[in-house]
Amino acid sequence: MPSVAVPAAAPEPAPSFSPLYQQIRTLLLRGLQGGEWQPGQVIPSETELAARFGVSQGTVRKAIDELAAENVLVRRQGKGTFVATHAEQATQYRFLRLMPDAGGTPALQRRLLDCRRMRAPLEVARLLALKSGEAAVQVRRLLLAAEGAALRPVVLDDLWLPGGLFKGLTAERLQAWRGPMYRLFEAEFAVHMIRAEEKLRAVAALGDEAALLDVAPGTPLLSVERLSYTYGDRPVELRRGLYHTSAHHYRNELS
Repeated sequence: MPSVAVPAAAPEPAPSFSPLYQQIRTLLLRGLQGGEWQPGQVIPSETELAARFGVSQGTVRKAIDELAAENVLVRRQGKGTFVATHAEQATQYRFLRLMPDAGGTPALQRRLLDCRRMRAPLEVARLLALKSGEAAVQVRRLLLAAEGAALRPVVLDDLWLPGGLFKGLTAERLQAWRGPMYRLFEAEFAVHMIRAEEKLRAVAALGDEAALLDVAPGTPLLSVERLSYTYGDRPVELRRGLYHTSAHHYRNELS
């Protein structure tokens, strides 16, 4: 009787392993995601966290150092470690890389054009991980910079937000809000943007977009598509911006 070759058993997958400080980092992120510590609030001390998790203070410090490097937490000398918030001056423009050629920090004013709730277009639903037919909120606005005594449009933004997370977001609420938009998302919708990915390309101004930016059709613009994430790597904002860079430039720091 001919022998039958028995295929070798597939090797067992190697057990996953992460350093202890990474495990503590994950536990801290779970606490942040669950709302245990709110943006702007101080978290327990390293000593308290070490006792809570049953690890050394050095392990906790390493986990916090990593979250601070990612701008999730902020250390303040003599005061403790706080949950990062877009309310702080240093982080208000964390995701905005458009800088004036004349130097200094961006001082842009908002002009709301539209805010509406609708069924998410297919591409928007895909990028925001929404189910087919789910609602999204679309916000269109201009950012304007002072040019002498006048204000000149420099950014045309289209934002898409998951409708389920942003129930009650209206044009009236946006108009009444005076701080950074991301601070509004934190304070009233408990959505905290912690990281973002961007795609940049050069485009030409067309039709309505040219008119809104007060430039001639065909004027070169910088197109910036940004996908922002909250805890757990959940996408919570798709932003497509057109930047007029005649007096501004896109600045990034590489390390």
